[in-house]
Amino acid sequence: MKKVTSSQGTKIFSIASGRSNVFLVLSGNNKILVDTGPAFMQKIIFRRLRKLSIRTIDYLVLTHTHFDHAANARAIKDFFNTRVIVHASEEEYLRSGDSPVPAGTNLFTGWLTGTFGKMANQMVKYQGCEADITIDHQLNLSEDLKNIQIIHTPGHSAGSVCVIIDNEIALAGDTLFGTYPGSCFPPFADDRKLLFKSWELLLKTGCSIFFPSHGSVRTREQVSRELNKRKRSLSA
Repeated sequence: MKKVTSSQGTKIFSIASGRSNVFLVLSGNNKILVDTGPAFMQKIIFRRLRKLSIRTIDYLVLTHTHFDHAANARAIKDFFNTRVIVHASEEEYLRSGDSPVPAGTNLFTGWLTGTFGKMANQMVKYQGCEADITIDHQLNLSEDLKNIQIIHTPGHSAGSVCVIIDNEIALAGDTLFGTYPGSCFPPFADDRKLLFKSWELLLKTGCSIFFPSHGSVRTREQVSRELNKRKRSLSA
């Protein structure tokens, strides 16, 4: 498992990667899991958490409620006695396990969602889970976790959020992607204008490193460059 440590000593473990990235954040005595991966990743996630001797998890932050991020939320909540956090606009999606597939942002993904979107929605339902905490614009988890903020970053979905650690490292969910060389633009997003505003908000945090839920790390320079490029094409 890869580990990154912030300048303030907060540890971030990559619990799972490949299909979807899942992160464990250790800050003081607090344990925070960010996303859960799709259902088929449950065994590997549990195994790697056990390898780190994790018996309880204080918080599970869902960057949004799509199946590849939230499908194991109920199992983690029950097994690790975890408080689940989600944006208020997606609380019902989490409860039902039925979160709509987002729109495509290019010709291929647009065709894909337009042709198979309804079928896909039926295929990717998961076991529903009750949220313990819902957020609106921003949330600080507790008095002893002032170094970690959850901010609302809509665009990929209405309730997408990012986790900001020490104003240095961002766990960016699907607000950014790292699957295409030199790009951080998601292949799926419901609202591009909101997405670009969320990129601006991420850059304002001062973070220099961004870990997306799919693909590899992106730098501040890459995000800034992509934002300028996409804003020019949007206004052209």
